[in-house]
Amino acid sequence: MSISAADVNKLRQMTGAGLMDCKKALTETKGDFEAAMDYLRKKGAKISASRADRAAAEGAVIAVTSSDAKKGVAIKLICETDFVGKNEAFIAFAREIAEAALAAESSTLDDLKNLRISGGTIADRIMDEVAKIGEKIDVTAYAVVKGENVVSYIHGANRIGVLVVLNNAPSEANTAAGKDVAMQIAAMNPIALDKTDVSADVVAREMEIGREQARAEGKPEAILDKIAQGKVEKFYKESTLLNQEFVKDNSKSVGKMLTDVEAGLTVKQFKRIQLG
Repeated sequence: MSISAADVNKLRQMTGAGLMDCKKALTETKGDFEAAMDYLRKKGAKISASRADRAAAEGAVIAVTSSDAKKGVAIKLICETDFVGKNEAFIAFAREIAEAALAAESSTLDDLKNLRISGGTIADRIMDEVAKIGEKIDVTAYAVVKGENVVSYIHGANRIGVLVVLNNAPSEANTAAGKDVAMQIAAMNPIALDKTDVSADVVAREMEIGREQARAEGKPEAILDKIAQGKVEKFYKESTLLNQEFVKDNSKSVGKMLTDVEAGLTVKQFKRIQLG
């Protein structure tokens, strides 16, 4: 059958796929628009499968919070090239996914992909984008937090997203402090919130490294544990958020900065998602 240019353009407007792809989809499905959209999604699935082993270290990370600051979500939408990752339409798609997640109660990545947005489920839309762009595209990370005051931050042209949960109700001062903490997390990448949140395995590994370093320096066996414990304390200061030096004022820790801003203020939880 003959496929009109108007029909091809209509399908292109509906899907964003290329003109030739739209024409072929309509030809193969005898002008059935719904079947043509399914055809394009199947094409996207085939492209995705064929590129499954390709590196996809580019993309966009989006972190957003609800209007009452009680909930925050962050997502990572990956692609293969910097050109696509910086495209305004791609970033808008990532933000649409994040906003859908914020409005829903999805607890897992699979739940997230089953959410409906304009044009179908998120999983369907991803296939649409794969068919249109020809790159591996997927949501590979998803975090959701809730609390008294959730602060979000996006760093480095959508390369890092951070969520910070503060224990006190929102105020201008503590929200600003929360933003500073989120920037600290983006820059310093702490492995845990506080000393007690570091796993026993990590502590044991750091102790052993400390002993071996001291032994290599010729220190007596009797004091190796004491030296190693000192190195572990340094590790806590460098690697746990509340004990890190505050980057804007290294005369105090992040924990001290927070209590200086507001009595009892602290971080209850944080999430950090990064490209690459």
